[in-house]
Amino acid sequence: MTQQSLGQQASSSKPRRGALLVGAGILLSRLVGLARQRALAHSFGTSIAAAAFAVALRIPNFLQNLFGEGVLSASFIPVYAALTGSKKQEEADRVAGAVFGLLALVVGLFTALGMLALPWLMALIAPGLVGESYELTMRLVQIAFPGTALLVFSAWCLGVLNSHRRFFLSYAAPVVWNLTIILALLVADADDVAQLAVIATWATVVGSALQFGVQLPATLRLLGQFRPSLGITNPHVRQVIRNFVPVMFARGVVQVSAYIDLAYASLLSARALAALSQAQGISLLPVSLFGMAVSAAELPAMSQVSGTASEVATAMRARIDAGLLRIAVPVVPSAIAFLMLGDVVAAAIFETGAFRAADTRYVWYLLMGSAVGLLASTSGRLYASAFYALQDPRTPFRLAVLRVALTAALAFYSVRYLPAQLGLPRDLGGAGITASTGLVAWFEYLMLKRLLGQRIGRTGLGRGVLAKLWGSAIGAAMLALGLKWALGWLFGVRDATAAEWGGSFLMPPALHPVPAAILILGVFGVAYFGLVILVDVPFAREMIRRRLPGRLRGKI
Repeated sequence: MTQQSLGQQASSSKPRRGALLVGAGILLSRLVGLARQRALAHSFGTSIAAAAFAVALRIPNFLQNLFGEGVLSASFIPVYAALTGSKKQEEADRVAGAVFGLLALVVGLFTALGMLALPWLMALIAPGLVGESYELTMRLVQIAFPGTALLVFSAWCLGVLNSHRRFFLSYAAPVVWNLTIILALLVADADDVAQLAVIATWATVVGSALQFGVQLPATLRLLGQFRPSLGITNPHVRQVIRNFVPVMFARGVVQVSAYIDLAYASLLSARALAALSQAQGISLLPVSLFGMAVSAAELPAMSQVSGTASEVATAMRARIDAGLLRIAVPVVPSAIAFLMLGDVVAAAIFETGAFRAADTRYVWYLLMGSAVGLLASTSGRLYASAFYALQDPRTPFRLAVLRVALTAALAFYSVRYLPAQLGLPRDLGGAGITASTGLVAWFEYLMLKRLLGQRIGRTGLGRGVLAKLWGSAIGAAMLALGLKWALGWLFGVRDATAAEWGGSFLMPPALHPVPAAILILGVFGVAYFGLVILVDVPFAREMIRRRLPGRLRGKI
C-alpha cells in the first residue's frame, strides 16, 4: 500500500458520512426519546411510580447491555466487517447465523435465570425501595424482563447493518419503541399512576418487538444465506466468541457501576432515584449523538485498515485524531450547557404536569455533575473502538474494572459523607454520584489514550484546539446567561418558592420553558459556532458549511 493510498484511506469520506447517518438516526430516536421522557415526567413527576418505572427498565436492561449493541459491535463487527471487506460473503453469512443462534440460546438462559433471581436482584440494585414502591417495581420488572431479550436481537441486526454501512435504520429503530410508550400513555385509561406505570411497561415489551421487526427485513436481505446455528467449530465464530467474552465482562462491570449508582440513589430517596434516571437521559444524548456516532462509524472502517504495521498505525492515528475533533466540537458546548444552563434544558424537557420547577432545579444539579466527565466519556468510546478494531478487547476490559471500583468508592463517599461535610441537604448526594462518574471517566480516557499510544503512536487534540473550544463555549454561555437574566427581569421569576438551597441560581423565566429554551439555547449555539469559526477551528467551519445553502457556503 502506497502512502498516497494510505492517505486516501485515512481521509475517506465514508466513515464521516457513516457518522452523519449514525448521528441522524440517533438524533431522531433521541428526540422521540426526550418526548417519551417528557410524557413520563408529565404523568409521574418524581413520584414512587417514576422511580419504580426507572428501576423496572434498568434491571432487565442489564441483559440488553451485557449482550447487546456495545458488546456485539466490539466482538462481531470487526470479524464480520473484515470478511465482507474481503468479499467472503458466504463465510460472513455463516458467522452471522452462528452468532444469532448462540445469542438466542444464551439470552434465553439469562432471561430465565433473571426472572428466578428477581428478589435478589432487587435487594442488590434498589435496597432503598420498600413497601409500596418495592411491590410496584417488582411487578413492573416481571413484565419488562422478557421483552428486553428482543432488544438484544435488535443489536444483532445493528451489527449486520453497520458492517454493510447501513447505519441509519439501526440507530433510528428505537423511534418505534419510544412512540409505543408515548401512545400507551396518551390512550391509557388508568385509575392511578401505579396502573398507568403497568400499562407503560407493557408498552415497552410491544415496542421491543416492533424495534426488532423493523430491522429484520433489511438485515435478511443483506444475508444471502441466513441459517441460524449453534456451531462453534468455525474459526471466525470462535474469534467472535474470544472477543465477546472480555467485552461482555467489560460491559458487565460498567453496568455494575450504573446499578451501584441506582442503589446509592435509592438510599437517598425515591426522588433522587427518579431524578438520576432523568438526568442521565439528558446527559447520554451527546454521548450517543457524537461519541457513539463517530465510534460506531469508525469501528468497521478501522477494522478494515490493512498494510504493514507502520501503515496501519498511521491510518489509525489519522482516523482517531479526526474523530476526536468531530466529537469535541459539539460535546464541549454540551458540557458547558449542562453546567451553566442545565435548568433551561431540564425545564424544556421535563417541566410539565407532575414535574415542577423544584424538580427542574434538582435535575440541574445532577447535570452539573454529569458535565464533569462528558468529553472524557465520549472520547473514550473512540479509543475503546480502536482497541476492538485491533482485536484487543482485554485492555478496555481491565480499565473498565478499575473504573467501576474507583467510581463505586468515590460515589459512596459523595453520597454518605460529602453533603454533611459541606452543610448541604442529603439529596444533593445525587450530584456527587454523577460527578464521581465523570471524574473517573477522565482517568479511564487518559489511560486508554496512553496505552493505545504505546501501540500506534501519539494521538489526541492539541491544547490550543481545546482552549479555543472551551473558551468559545464559556463565552457563548455567558451571553446566553445574559439573555436568561434579561428574560427573568422582563417576565418575572417563576415559582419563587422553588428556589431551594439558598436560591443562588436564577430559576428559568416565567416564559414557557420550551420557547425560553429555544431562545436561550439558540443564542448559545449560534454564539458558540460563531466564536469557533472566528478563532479558526477547522472542522467547525467545515461542519457549518455542509449545512448551509449553496449560495452561503462560500461566505463561511
